[in-house]
Amino acid sequence: MKNILLIGAGRSSTSLITYLLNNAATQLWQVTVGDVSKEAALSKTSGHPSSSAIQFDITNAVQCELEVKKSNLVISLLPPHLHLLVALECVKQGKHFITASYLSPEMKALNEDAKKANILMLNECGLDPGIDHMSAMEVIHRLQKSSCELKSFRSYTGGLVAPESNNNPWGYKFSWNPRNVILAGQGTAQYIRNGEYKYIPYSRLFSDIEAIEVAGLGAFDGYANRDSLAYRQHYNIQNIPTILRGTLRQAGYCRAWNVFVKLGLTDDSFKVEKSEHLTYAELIKAFLPTQFHKGDLHDAVARFCGLPPDGEAMSLVKWTGILEDEKIGIANASPAMILQHLLEHKWKLQPNDKDMIVMQHIFEFERNGKQEKLVSSLIVKGDDQSNTAMAKTVGLPLGIVAKLLLEEKIKLTGVHIPVEPEIYIPVLKELKELGITFVETSE
Repeated sequence: MKNILLIGAGRSSTSLITYLLNNAATQLWQVTVGDVSKEAALSKTSGHPSSSAIQFDITNAVQCELEVKKSNLVISLLPPHLHLLVALECVKQGKHFITASYLSPEMKALNEDAKKANILMLNECGLDPGIDHMSAMEVIHRLQKSSCELKSFRSYTGGLVAPESNNNPWGYKFSWNPRNVILAGQGTAQYIRNGEYKYIPYSRLFSDIEAIEVAGLGAFDGYANRDSLAYRQHYNIQNIPTILRGTLRQAGYCRAWNVFVKLGLTDDSFKVEKSEHLTYAELIKAFLPTQFHKGDLHDAVARFCGLPPDGEAMSLVKWTGILEDEKIGIANASPAMILQHLLEHKWKLQPNDKDMIVMQHIFEFERNGKQEKLVSSLIVKGDDQSNTAMAKTVGLPLGIVAKLLLEEKIKLTGVHIPVEPEIYIPVLKELKELGITFVETSE
């Protein structure tokens, strides 16, 4: 019997837990799901005979040591800043560690210790990051074997709402951590295009967008992610003239979201005084410079943001209710917390709603003196509010890697992301069997 410890039973855990429990009997696994809320863990395991649900406090060093000791492998779905606490215990006890979160400098620094412990610490093994790396590397390695010179690689992913469930003008509903959506993009995006380095500060991120066409779905807004430059080394394409990783949203979303950015409503660094007593309209007025206080609030916000009052962006902003005289009703809240509180009601997935994942890789390369282009696209729809496309695409790669590790089919040790064939070939193969498959078109 082998034991898997899964920490975190949030939105993205549903498909992962289902996958692990569906394989538990044949693989002889015992799956322990730990969460700060035991009720959340119980709701996901549903009394399965190969499972146990526990209340888990990551700050309790004694409990962490005990639970890791009982496991052969640990999967962490904790908030990113808490992964290191688990990872250090895994290194200490020689237990494999997997997460979907970005590889942090602190995690990367554990590479030699992980090798000495003969364990794999795999990061970025979810959707984006995760499936994007694996599917991109499969194509990049294929092109390299065909003596192609890669000139450009652009990759975009969006966690969206399926067209049949799209009944709000933003074309968006929460299918993963709402807080991460509110805070998305903060920092400076970095990429290279045609040999020129590009830097986009957060203040311009949602206005510096491009239209990305996806066959069968139409055009989306695409904006740049974090640090695309680092992936030149990860993908072993250090000399590529263009590399850009980005996020997809429904066309029109970004210009409307930029209103919230300009106003300061995505700021999580301070708390609004007596926020529970303010109305949303009063909050907006507090953020507007004095010269914009006269007249209609809607028009004032439009003038402040340089937008037409009757345009699409302001229409989307108005729809949220952020300009209304309704009480905010939550105390000691940051602007970002207030915006999240409002949008969690407006952008809530209903029981029969389906979300949708859209991913597109665009490769431009030279072969035998000719310029060619290959577009690789993935579209995945969720089943319902719980079994979302987001949960599938984040959770299933983690589950498959866990199985491969416990079957000793992955021999890598140290700290990695899933760019090696040893990982991505079997994972992509099983994902395809599970209905998560890419469609390629060439020019």
